[in-house]
Amino acid sequence: MRRTVALVAGVCAAVLAGAAGTTAYALTGQETAPAVRKPADATAAAPAQDAPAPKRAAAADSGAAPQAAAGKPERQAPRQVGRERIGVIEPIQRVLGYLDTERTMTFQYPGAAYVKPHFNHLLLLPGDYLTVSDPTGQEVHRVDGGLLDSAGRWAMSVTGDTAVVELHTARPDVLGLGSKLAQLGVGVDRVARGYTADERKAAEPRTESVCGGDDKSDAVCYRSSDPVAYERSKAVTRLLINGNELCTGWRIGPNNRMLTNNHCMVTSRDAYDTEVWFNYQCAQCGGHAVFRSTKVWGDKVLSTDKTLDYTLFTIEDFEAVKKFGYLQFDLRRPARGEELYIPQHPSGDPTMIAMDSDEDANGTCAVDNPNYTGYANGTDVSYLCDTEGGSSGSPVLSRSTDKVVALHHFGGCPNSGVRVDLINNKIKSQL
Repeated sequence: MRRTVALVAGVCAAVLAGAAGTTAYALTGQETAPAVRKPADATAAAPAQDAPAPKRAAAADSGAAPQAAAGKPERQAPRQVGRERIGVIEPIQRVLGYLDTERTMTFQYPGAAYVKPHFNHLLLLPGDYLTVSDPTGQEVHRVDGGLLDSAGRWAMSVTGDTAVVELHTARPDVLGLGSKLAQLGVGVDRVARGYTADERKAAEPRTESVCGGDDKSDAVCYRSSDPVAYERSKAVTRLLINGNELCTGWRIGPNNRMLTNNHCMVTSRDAYDTEVWFNYQCAQCGGHAVFRSTKVWGDKVLSTDKTLDYTLFTIEDFEAVKKFGYLQFDLRRPARGEELYIPQHPSGDPTMIAMDSDEDANGTCAVDNPNYTGYANGTDVSYLCDTEGGSSGSPVLSRSTDKVVALHHFGGCPNSGVRVDLINNKIKSQL
């Protein structure tokens, strides 16, 4: 295996909203027990004290494919699309060789949210390996040696502002090999690191996709009031792409299959350089602690399409993340007014769910137009559910079926997602 799975800490969105930073807070154990399943037609359980009170309207009729209401103009706003920038890439030239007395090199960027080295040289003796860790050793990622292509190789990111790269050798005495050893070792040519709190404040905010007030809540806020929505959110992942860009992805079906947007990932090289974070969620509604996340690497792109803006891909270490569950398609076209919810990683924050909307007459996140124009006529479903940069690739689920009806990709209020019945026609043989 080229790289290994590891566990990592994060920070809750409620903290980010106040501090505009990404400081790591208290870490809890992994939560693996699934929520109790409620029937799709059952009324919601009474909200817990730490949960927002969901506002459900009467279920919309879901008969024949609906068209725009007569005399009602379609909302059309400037589209907001693209990956969310979450950090910067710092050029650097550092070498760790077998003839050096030191076996570690440290990269520190005070206040950075994460640190992620990039290797341009990685030739090790058989049995030797690297670790990339935080200074405490609580988060550790192993990297094995091998020939690198011209693009080099990213290490998995380390949460916090310091990463320690250490060379582990199986042979304590390697003297006598002379010039041959001089050709071996590790080279780091750049480091990706997350924004500091001040840099995040200074970054141009991408709030155009928040429609009215921001009605999103931490996913855990729905653990008691809507346990199925909370359970479904476990299959939604944070994607860290090429070291400093963000999108959202999610598992589709029981096999090793993931979906995100084409504008987030196109090639298998993109997938190879993408970290996929499962269970990056707050442990308490509005609290500071997060669950221990499981990071794996993307692997191969199986199918992608620019017009429908989807990419189907696989991941490494699939066995490590199967416990977080998966989502399913709802292949009918949803009706105008049908209630929705969107689990997502806005701005790369721990999972949040958009379920309410102060821009909707009923106060709920719902279908605004089921026949909306995306990159082609009628490909999209529009809604006024709140999203942000980094939410691209999120699943849009029906509250009546708890299945996915659209793949979110456009902001602009209304926001919109590509109909999954159209995507399914392209990928059903590969699921």
